[in-house]
Amino acid sequence: MVVNFNPWRLLTGSAAQVQFNNRYSVPFGNNVGKDSFQNNSVERFFDEKYINAMITQNNELKNILSKNKMPVRLNMNELMELKQGHCRDSAEICAKIYKVLPPALKSQVNISDLKEGAMLHDFGKVLIPPEILNKNGKLTPEEYNIMHLHSELGYQLLKKTGVNDEVLSLVRNHHDNVNNKNFVPDVNLQILNLADRYSALTENRVYKKALTPQQALTIIHRDVEQGNVHPILYKALIEAIRNESNQINPAQNTAMANAKPLNA
Repeated sequence: MVVNFNPWRLLTGSAAQVQFNNRYSVPFGNNVGKDSFQNNSVERFFDEKYINAMITQNNELKNILSKNKMPVRLNMNELMELKQGHCRDSAEICAKIYKVLPPALKSQVNISDLKEGAMLHDFGKVLIPPEILNKNGKLTPEEYNIMHLHSELGYQLLKKTGVNDEVLSLVRNHHDNVNNKNFVPDVNLQILNLADRYSALTENRVYKKALTPQQALTIIHRDVEQGNVHPILYKALIEAIRNESNQINPAQNTAMANAKPLNA
């Protein structure tokens, strides 16, 4: 006799009424908390004790903080907001851009490293004082320099944790752009830079309101014209956003209309 199983019982406190055949079981190991599906996730880094251990083991990091007169004070609230918001959003945008890339370019992308780098790219902000990070106004030159340190701080925090070199490079260099003649970003870094910028433009921050997708794409189009964003990646971003939402109309959107004649 076939018994109908209602999975909703498990969510409504009726689990006692549900019977399972226990002849077959799927083991989770001796310690569920240390199973590989959890250990291999970047989620493990977003832990206060783990971060304190990172700091303790890195004298170079402590020297950077001391040189810039920054206290060793963890901004965990901000880090958790980044994890659930901007960083996760950036990782999702990276994946959407990757999905619509031309095959030849897609073959040059390591999507696993790219998504991990996107989740960790702002990790160093855990050490940026909140009064600077969330200042509702223009930063002073000194405050700007401290804010800009978050890329290096993230790299220093993560470099002894087993994160691979490609991901570390994405964390450390995600604010370098193509105008820096001494540094040529690879396609993974260019995608991360683009996703990071689009996400930042379209979210609310203490010093600005969120822009619409159309407004954000229009601003980024100026970066394309100035040679700071590759037109192929820009077109991929437009297609990714168009696929995500029907709110963007190419006939009414200057950025999307202007993207069509641009050549690689």
